[in-house]
Amino acid sequence: MTGSIEQGTSQTHGNTHILHFLVRLPRPMETVWPVLATADGLAGWFTAAEVLQPRLGGAVALRGLGSGHVTAWDVERVAEYTVEGGRVRFHLERDGDDGTALRFTHEFQGEGEGESEARWRARFERLVETLG
Repeated sequence: MTGSIEQGTSQTHGNTHILHFLVRLPRPMETVWPVLATADGLAGWFTAAEVLQPRLGGAVALRGLGSGHVTAWDVERVAEYTVEGGRVRFHLERDGDDGTALRFTHEFQGEGEGESEARWRARFERLVETLG
């Protein structure tokens, strides 16, 4: 099984943009989780996490997005980081016997909706390669 990135969807409410992606990964949740919930894992496909305290309320600083806090944390299932640049949420679900479905949300303010969708698609392509 290879990974796949399903079409991203976007919504705009005033100045708030919300992107959603469904990414199917060919690895079990236990393998995917560290790639989304550790500084080393995030740096491998997304961005440097200069600070990441892996717990609800922990501090987080993501290069390019800003600093903030961990606003949802359910080990091996949900990691959500709310930072100056918005909110990113990774929600994992089992997908078949050995796969994982990643339901991703990025909520942010301002312009650049299309550009942001393209950037996330490129990041998820790197994630699929990393886990391939």
